[in-house]
Amino acid sequence: MVVSPVQPTPSAPSPSPVSGANSASLIDFSSLTHPLACIDIGGTKVAVSMADRHGIRGRVSEPTCKQGSNDALARQIIRLVGQSCASVGLAVEDISAVGVSSCGPFVLRDGCVELAAPNICGGLAGPARCLPNTWITAVLEAPLRAVFPHVRVENDGIGALEAERRWGALQINGQPIANCAYLTWSTGIGVGLCVDGHILRGKNGNAGHAGHLFVSDNNDALCGCGNVGDVEGLVAGNAIARRFSAAGYADAAALLEAAKSGEKKALAHVDELCRVMGRTLYNLVVTLDLQRISIGGSVYWHHREFLLPRLQAHISGKFAALTDGFELVSAGLGDKVGDYAALALVT
Repeated sequence: MVVSPVQPTPSAPSPSPVSGANSASLIDFSSLTHPLACIDIGGTKVAVSMADRHGIRGRVSEPTCKQGSNDALARQIIRLVGQSCASVGLAVEDISAVGVSSCGPFVLRDGCVELAAPNICGGLAGPARCLPNTWITAVLEAPLRAVFPHVRVENDGIGALEAERRWGALQINGQPIANCAYLTWSTGIGVGLCVDGHILRGKNGNAGHAGHLFVSDNNDALCGCGNVGDVEGLVAGNAIARRFSAAGYADAAALLEAAKSGEKKALAHVDELCRVMGRTLYNLVVTLDLQRISIGGSVYWHHREFLLPRLQAHISGKFAALTDGFELVSAGLGDKVGDYAALALVT
């Protein structure tokens, strides 16, 4: 069965990319004749929803499974799909396609994706990261294909990029921007890239892993991939907790709230985080000649009004030939971008 593409309704206005307002209401679900499963895999949680003519519904979420055999995550997803279907009165057998938007990187084995995800696989960085497994990869796509008829797995940056170009902040007057990127600042750092209208994937679907760019020699910045001093090891949500808990900031939210209240020590830490992330964004802009980047993810989204101008300051006024005409904006799909990222993969 071919599923008709979900498009914004013709009469609806284009979402405002500057405000980052949720534009999910612009999607017409009436063309979906069979349910689709939308799976969002992150380093902290897994969320599963169903999309049908009634919209996206039946969302269930659990902490990402990181214990047992390395197919435990796939088995968790299969169980959550059943729970999601049951919650809205759908039959698993009626699902026509499954979109999986997942943190990466990916390893291909016999043509199927396995996750070599730093925040899931404890065998990558070893005991120092304190993950409760020794997995080098987490088996994912093969078990799903054994249960469901059509499965598409993509890096979550790519899924969010596709969603933002169709329904969110990476479009102008309803047309997707040809040179753009999506970045998530969450448990990890993920990026999706589009140049000359082509979404970049790379040999194993790992294009855009800018979170693993080396930028520092900080010895307190051990990333789950085993690198010390990459972007993710310095500024990701779980990195903030590891690096600053001894200073009294239990997690990213605590640090950012303290900075917003004007606490000087916290503000200095946040300014340093924004320097690393802002320079990462600048490097993407000047390397790929981008017109717009939208940002989402839990660390960013809940503090976006505070963080956006600080990030922009590391781009604006730097080498005008490469940065003039560039915009940095909040995700148009807001905190629902993960759900719509999975939907975009199968519509």
